[in-house]
Formats: sequence, structure tokens, C-alpha cells
Amino acid sequence: MKLLLIHSDYIEYEVKDKAIKQPEETEKKTDRLEEALTAFTAVEKVDEKSPRQAVVDATAEIEKTAEQLKVKNIMLYPYAHLSPDLASPKKAQEILIEIEYELRNKNFNVKRSPFGWYKAFKISCKGHPLSELSREIIPGTKEVESLKKERKLSSYWYILTDDGTLHDVGEFNFSGHDNLKKFSFYEKEKSRAVKQEPPHVKLMQKLEIADYEPASDGGNMRFYPKGRLIKKLIEEYVTQRVIDYGGLEVETPIMYDMDHPTLSKYLQRFPARQYQVESDKRNFFLRFAACFGQFLMAHDATISYKDLPLKIYELTKYSFRREQSGELTGLRRLRAFTMPDVHAFTSDLDMAMDEFKIRFDLSLSVLKNIGIDISDIEMALRTTKEFYGKNKEFIIGLVKKFGKPILIELWDDRIFYFILKFEFNFVDMSEKASALSTDQIDIENGERYDINFTDKDGKPKHPLILHCSPSGAIERVIYALLEKEAIKTSKGQKPMLPLWLSSTQIRFIPVKSDYIKMCENFIEEFDNKSQYVHIRADIDDRDQSVSRKIRDAEKEWTPIIIVVGEKESNSKTFTPRFRIKEIGEENQTYKLDEIYNLIKDKTSGFPQQKIPFRIHLSKRPKFKY
Repeated sequence: MKLLLIHSDYIEYEVKDKAIKQPEETEKKTDRLEEALTAFTAVEKVDEKSPRQAVVDATAEIEKTAEQLKVKNIMLYPYAHLSPDLASPKKAQEILIEIEYELRNKNFNVKRSPFGWYKAFKISCKGHPLSELSREIIPGTKEVESLKKERKLSSYWYILTDDGTLHDVGEFNFSGHDNLKKFSFYEKEKSRAVKQEPPHVKLMQKLEIADYEPASDGGNMRFYPKGRLIKKLIEEYVTQRVIDYGGLEVETPIMYDMDHPTLSKYLQRFPARQYQVESDKRNFFLRFAACFGQFLMAHDATISYKDLPLKIYELTKYSFRREQSGELTGLRRLRAFTMPDVHAFTSDLDMAMDEFKIRFDLSLSVLKNIGIDISDIEMALRTTKEFYGKNKEFIIGLVKKFGKPILIELWDDRIFYFILKFEFNFVDMSEKASALSTDQIDIENGERYDINFTDKDGKPKHPLILHCSPSGAIERVIYALLEKEAIKTSKGQKPMLPLWLSSTQIRFIPVKSDYIKMCENFIEEFDNKSQYVHIRADIDDRDQSVSRKIRDAEKEWTPIIIVVGEKESNSKTFTPRFRIKEIGEENQTYKLDEIYNLIKDKTSGFPQQKIPFRIHLSKRPKFKY
């Protein structure tokens, strides 16, 4: 609910025309109230899920303001223009009537302008500092706020080194750990708002990977052919790694009933995060994780202790979260994103901790092979003081495996549903941190969703659940890769995506049109071996100079550039330009088979996809950005 509260010398209105098909019946076409608090009110869809709480919270806010202003006259004025996400007229009118009733019971003189009409009105605002106030009422957020206050009061931040020493963040010597310092203070301040455009935005546009979609909601992106290829390859790679780990791949719905008995209590705590959809007079929310579907699936399954740990996996296309608009930027923070999500159902804490270590290794390995090393990330770990005290050696073992100090957040008491959580965070050039891989040990939802397994003694028990994304959101992985290359560029190094993710791996540049056919033959030879690996090669057949073609290939971060002229046509050998020395030896001659084997060796174990567009640059569209 949105409120605009005006301390007014007077408010008067005149009813004009119908604004809805069935407006509230009224014989009184005009009215006026002097020395009043005028409450312009828009009842929203979110209020329909907890109408009584909406009434209570709105009444309390209006009462508090009226007492501050020492007024007894209140005008309730329906004003739909305050929100684009309005409740149904019927429900809105009911809520406004209830608010009027509650305020009358508190001995206020209340008038309410009729609902569903266009009205002319005049108002005289007193003009003092408290005479114009706006408020947003979200049912259930009082619980959220209390949690935030509790967290603020009972959260302690340290740097944990591999010798087991806890260092106060403010006293730790961050020499040699600049990113850890940036990350630590970013986490403590919790400032997510974006003040400047991060470098990856220009790169994703310039490289024709992705861009904003003006016709959609903020945080929903369009991906061009190159970007879709990169995204698909990462999706396939992460999925294969989870399946190799033992994940059972499933697919679950993207929307769920807001009145579902298990889900509704949780949703009431986070109403602002949800996209809502109405269908057949029922209200649904779009999922913001795979938990809902997987937990409901596990609830219906017959599970034995012999099946544990049971690992269920889904690559969510998509998860939805209504992040604040000021935090949305590029691929870093989105409202619609692709999240690999694997849950492990375990019998007890010992099994959960054993699995936690396995998934810790999995996450490090996945990020490294995608192109994000330990040197590129910082680790956060969150738990209670009690759990830390009992499991200190276990936690120190994780720090040693990570190989550098970590940020640790300790609580006096458990705040969330999990008892232990790690995150691997990337720190970008704007000094913002973004979580990639994560895992957590959940000790509540097995019971909340009534998930059971039959234990050795034949009795049903609730499992502990681990929530892991081995990579984090796929879009955010691309963000991290681009930001990493922006950092390299700032240091004078050449940027390049990993070879297996490069949309064009080889560009043939014929010195004149006579050699285009020869280049086509080279690509055909690669294609004949595609049962082993797909080489993504293209030809710059445009009517441009060789030097211009080379510059353009460099701008696209093309890993291997091969100029083809008479010498190369006759000898079938080449002297490639390698973008970075890790690919091949500069100024060295290679045969076509050697080039093929070089790429085959360096992309072994990664997903294979054909080039996502026509091989001739002259026949390729240019996407605007």
C-alpha cells in the first residue's frame, strides 16, 4: 500500500464521473474537511494476500502521523495514481472501509471519499517540514525489519586466517589482500546501489553479447547470438559437472500458489521480492529459487537412508527476484536469471558436513575451469558462534583449502534457516562484490516441508538440506569474466574470453578474394572432424584491407588470427597470430591439423557447439547496441 499524507488546512472534493464499472454508491457528491490529515491511499496487489495485516499496518502509520501533527480529523482519499500495481477494486474498497472503521475506533473524526469515481479536489497544504510525508506499507515487513535489527545487533565480522586466528576487520593488516579489504567493507556497509556504470556493460554491448531490453521490466536482458552461445556453453558445462557429481536433473514449475500452506508463511516475510501472476482467480508468485519445486518433489518421494545423500538438480530458466531498481546494472544484478541449483538431502549433520566439503571442492573447480581462479574471488563464511566453536577445525580446513584469509560473519544466535554458509565473491572494478558459488546447510526446511526418509531403525526422519549453486547465476558468471578482462585491460594486458567460450576461435583473413575458397576448404576440413570437436572458425571476406580486418578481429578478442595468401595456399602451413601466449607459440609455423589439435587439446572436457552464425562476415548482421 502506498500512502501520501498531507497535513492540510482543508481538503474538498466533488464527484464527477465513474472510474470503474461499479463504483461505490454515494448520494453525497461533495464534501470538505478542515484542519485534517489527508491520506491519499493506493491499495496494491501485495495487500490482498494479507489484507488484515495491511489494515493494521496502515492504520498504525496514519495514527502515528496524526498524533505527531496533533490532528483529530482524517480524510481517507482513494488515489490509484500512487501505484502501477493496484489491488482489485473490490478488495481495495474493503481494505479502505476497514481502515476507516479502525481509525473511528481510535476516536478520530474520519471521512472517506467515495471509491471508484473521478473527483475534482482542492487541498491546501500547511507547508511545514512534516506536512508532506510518503509511506509504503508492505504486510509482513515488520517481521523482516525485526530480523534486520536482530542481525545488526548480533552480527560480528572477522578475518579468519588459516592458523585459526580471528582478526577484527578494523584491525587486520590487509597488505597483499586489497580485494579482501574491499569485499569486507562492502559486506559490512551493505551498500548495493550502483553509482557508476561498471566496465562490463560497455564490453557486453561492444562484443554483442547482451544488452538491456527497453520493452521489458528492468533486470531482464536480451542475449545476442554470441551471448546465447556463451551462456549455453556455461549452462551445459555446469550441468555436466553436477550430473558427474551425482545430481539427478529435474524440472519444476516457475510459479506457485501463494496460498499453499507451506509456502505462504515464507512468502509473507518477503513480499517485495516477488513477481505475482493472477490466473483463474488464484494468485501465484514466480519462483526466485529452485527450492520450492525440489522440496515439494522430495516431500512426495519415498526416500530411504540408503538413498542419501540424495542430490536433486535443476538449471532454473528462469528465477525471478524483484531487486531494487537502483541496484540493477548490466549482468551483475538481475530480476530474471539462470541459476544452477543442486540440493542434497542428508541424514544428519555429519553427513551434511562431509557433503559440504565435496561441494566446496566442486564449486572451486567449476569456477576455475570457467576461467575464474581463486586469485579472482574472496570467500565469506557465515555461522553462529556456537557452531564455530564446536567445528573450528572443520572451518579452518576450508580456509586452508581456499589458500588465503576469508571474511567470516558470526552470530550470537542463528538468524536464518541455515547453520553454515559459504560464498565465493567476485570484486569488480567498481569495488562492488557479487556472490558466485555458494552452499549452505539448512536445518529447518526438511521439517517445514515435511520431507521424510526412512532411517535404519525403520522410523521416518527429516533430512538436513544443502543448497548449492556451484557457479552462481550464469549471467553473473559472464559479468565476472568480462570484469576480469576489464581489470586486465587496465593493466595493459590483452583481454580474451577462455578459448572454449570464444564464439569465434579462428578467423581466416584472405589477402584477396582469390583465397576465400581456400579458407572455406580449411573450415570444411575442420567440420569433417567434428565428431571429435567443433572448431568455430569464420572468414573475413569483406572488401577491407588486411590491416583493418586484423584490427577488427582484435577488437572482437579473436583468439587465433590466420592470414591466408599465396604462401599459405601452396604450403598449407600458417603463422597464426595468437592473442595470448598460452594458446600457442608466436612466429611459429603450424599445419592445419596442428591448429586443430591445439584447439582440441585446450577445449577437451568442455561442451562443444557450432559457430552461432554464418561463417562469412559479409553475410552477418550487426546488432545494435
